[in-house]
Amino acid sequence: MPDRTSPVAEALAELAELLAPGRPAVTEEVLLAYEDPETYVRTYAGRLDERGIDEPEDNLAWIALVDALAARGLLAEVDWKEDGEEIRRQVRALESRPDTDPWSLSTEADEAEALDTFAFLTRYGALHRDVGTALAVLDIESDCYPLVLLPAARAAELTPLARRAGFAAAVL
Repeated sequence: MPDRTSPVAEALAELAELLAPGRPAVTEEVLLAYEDPETYVRTYAGRLDERGIDEPEDNLAWIALVDALAARGLLAEVDWKEDGEEIRRQVRALESRPDTDPWSLSTEADEAEALDTFAFLTRYGALHRDVGTALAVLDIESDCYPLVLLPAARAAELTPLARRAGFAAAVL
């Protein structure tokens, strides 16, 4: 069993705490996927079946983080061609959302439909920062955007932690 003090395990644990503060079960799921992938696959077979995963793979700990966050209402997974209204609906449903949807405060509210998905996400991310929240994507090398919210004051921690764990994330 890998050592929980390894740089990767430490980065995964820090990521889980950053994105799911005070929810140690998220950290435990992610570390189980990292330390004992076979047990993780057996334990979470139903969840993984939706992704077509039936055996351990290299990015299993990252998928475990995405799935653990989603299961707790802390991650929205939107299609790469999703419209702005659907993205807003899903992000507003997150437990980590700000009190007010930043898009509703924008003078660009009527322009949402004119933007492609990535342009909307980029603009929506900037508006979130204006209210103290960072909108970020965890790259799972798929045709979707797994979106999370975190305090803007801690946003700079996300990308380096993901890189240390061997994965990619970006603040929008």
